[in-house]
Amino acid sequence: MKTVLIGPGFLGSYIARTLIQNPSNTVALASRSPQILHSQLAPLGRQILAPAPGVDITRPETLPTALEGADSVVNLVGVLHGSRKKFYNVQVHGAEHVAQAAEKVGAKIVHISTIGADPESTIYYTRTKALGEQAVLAASPSATIIRPSLIFGPSDSFFSRFGTLARILPFLPVFGGGKTRFQPVYAGDVARAVEICLRPEARERVAGKIVEAGGPDILTYREIMELVLEYTQLSRPIVSLPFWVGKLQGLFLERLPESIFTLTRDQVEQLKRDNVVTPLHSLPDSELPYHISFRQLLGAFPPPGPSSAPPSEHLTSVTSILPTYLSPKGSVPDKRTHGRNYVGAGDGERLKAREKERMRRRREMRELKDPSDRDGNR
Repeated sequence: MKTVLIGPGFLGSYIARTLIQNPSNTVALASRSPQILHSQLAPLGRQILAPAPGVDITRPETLPTALEGADSVVNLVGVLHGSRKKFYNVQVHGAEHVAQAAEKVGAKIVHISTIGADPESTIYYTRTKALGEQAVLAASPSATIIRPSLIFGPSDSFFSRFGTLARILPFLPVFGGGKTRFQPVYAGDVARAVEICLRPEARERVAGKIVEAGGPDILTYREIMELVLEYTQLSRPIVSLPFWVGKLQGLFLERLPESIFTLTRDQVEQLKRDNVVTPLHSLPDSELPYHISFRQLLGAFPPPGPSSAPPSEHLTSVTSILPTYLSPKGSVPDKRTHGRNYVGAGDGERLKAREKERMRRRREMRELKDPSDRDGNR
């Protein structure tokens, strides 16, 4: 089965590695410039096909050649900031172009969106993500939408960024008390879900469905910064700034070239809303005609390839993975499996239990200092 990954990057590399665990799968990378990622994956073997450069989803004429012979397509293209025109061109019209091209060749499409996608939102990012979902399902009714929360793993764009900022800045900022809740999900778990959705035996079950992907831990913004400082072994104050200060910073920073310091007003506005799996999505599939539980999806199918391992609903905790790439020396043995960091189940459970206890103690200390902080922290 040939899968074309459109706009692959950090998450795309995990999806490619997961797909080729099945010897019958092949993967082609398609984007404007896929050569760098291809050079990193090519040593994994002949299942990584020649890349398709020059693909621009805002130009539909660049897609047919890249999708030739494809059995499935995964659209990973998205933008975090830019003009209204850019958001609509990429996340609405571009998504529609990919779905239309996939439908023409008879390929199954999985579209990566985001938790919080809302067609009524005043934030261009979340509004166009939702409109893009609608366009994809209209063009290809059998498509599957996956909405991840914050995605973590080595080389991610969130935890790695703040790990670097912690080394540069004298303090780490949070906005509005840092009470916004997130449900970070491991890139490897999202890749497992994508691989399952592309299997012939799973396609009917996931056709036209939405999967909200969150990990096992729900953390506040402040708790995430505490973990970053702990694993980077740095001591920095965490300073809470009012949302209006963040908006003022964004007014200037969003006009500058993109960098590690980039912040936009829309990103600050997004921090006023939790980024966690909608409670409805925790219910059984029978009660959710248009949605599938992420955990249940993973638990319904065995791992890819020639493996005797049973299906597992296990979700990977941030406490199992963050130490492997934020810590200066790494807090977990660096074993390798298919080219990515691996943490043994026993190590992960011990780390998770230890970190939960640490977070509980930190929360109790904050509540002693500020009793009003007891509500809405988790």
